Amino acid sequence: MSVAIRDVLSREEMAALTRKSDLRGAWAVTQVWLAIAGIFAVLIAFPHPLTFLLAVALLGGQQLACAVLTHEAAHTTLFRTRCMNEVLTDWLVARPIWTDVKRYRQHHMGHHVHTGTDKDPDMSLVRPFPGSRASLRRKLLRDLSGRSGIRRVIGLIGMDLGILRYTVAAEVERLPQEGRTWRDYLRDGLRNMGPVLIANGVLAGVLAACGALWAYSAWVVAYLTTFSLYVRIRSIAEHACTEGGAEVLKNTRTTHANWLARLTVAPFQVNYHVEHHLMAAVPYYRLKTLNRRLRDRGLVAPCAGYAEVLRQASAA
Repeated sequence: MSVAIRDVLSREEMAALTRKSDLRGAWAVTQVWLAIAGIFAVLIAFPHPLTFLLAVALLGGQQLACAVLTHEAAHTTLFRTRCMNEVLTDWLVARPIWTDVKRYRQHHMGHHVHTGTDKDPDMSLVRPFPGSRASLRRKLLRDLSGRSGIRRVIGLIGMDLGILRYTVAAEVERLPQEGRTWRDYLRDGLRNMGPVLIANGVLAGVLAACGALWAYSAWVVAYLTTFSLYVRIRSIAEHACTEGGAEVLKNTRTTHANWLARLTVAPFQVNYHVEHHLMAAVPYYRLKTLNRRLRDRGLVAPCAGYAEVLRQASAA
């Protein structure tokens, strides 16, 4: 069934759902950094291997929250004011996790245009599913061991130097290097990696000023481990094991998120993914309302949780 959202919602409903707010965007960014500050405060006050592991688990969720807000800004829905989407988001949530709004937007728009087709730039994230339970277990262990994270860092360095084409998917494409000199690599590296180093340097500097530079290691470990894990589970839930094709109701999934999922794999209502693909102009804080409207009108059904989705992804 092909869906035209204008046939489901009135013009007034669509206008209300797509209304953006600088205040709500600022509060979202503030929430992330208050949570990060709280995690570091507990870790510093109670230094112990168990609190370190807890911090790593929670910081990975906040890093994914940064990625989700970057995604919002890529759709220009995080802030009403465009420069806040482009500049404030870039420095406060994108650069700390080694990404940027502009390049991510260019990649991500292709995903929305070609979702579920061979032209979808993110197909490599979901193509392996469904697989066996052992295969899924190996992938999750690679994430938690840091192997996936190290591979991602190597890829990011290659992309920032202009050696690889930018992507957030699993497949990489090598760019032609004929005629490039060390000055080209240096220029691209400084332009792309400089802001990342500055943002992370500020975070490390604040911790150092608190006499706890060592706590920054939890941010790095989380980026290499739990962040990788949460990103994988999120991507599986959004599009893996669906029917595919160009129809949103068949190639995209909304997933029920309990409190634990919201702390880890589903911050900022990112689990309402069918709704996002149907109306990408809706800010994250109105996706739940959109879901309720669509359910009331019989367009979407109640959804399964993340555990059930992982079971489907490992059922082959």
